[in-house]
Amino acid sequence: MICTSCGYKGKPKSITKGSILVEIALWLLLIVPGVIYSVWRMASRYTACPQCKSQTMIPLDSPIGKKLLAEQEQVVTKEN
Repeated sequence: MICTSCGYKGKPKSITKGSILVEIALWLLLIVPGVIYSVWRMASRYTACPQCKSQTMIPLDSPIGKKLLAEQEQVVTKEN
């Protein structure tokens, strides 16, 4: 996978919105808000680039992925 925002190559990371500390506090203090917050956190989970946290990771074998990879290789060759 390659990120179209920052050019990172590698595996995407699973990102969960919200805070685990808030979730624990809501569970300890109030059960209903804890359940609602937990469901929201699970529903808002997404895969993203580990470097820039954007949701723009695409497969390397896609046409755009191949183009980005070729552009990165050209930049590296020009620098050397």
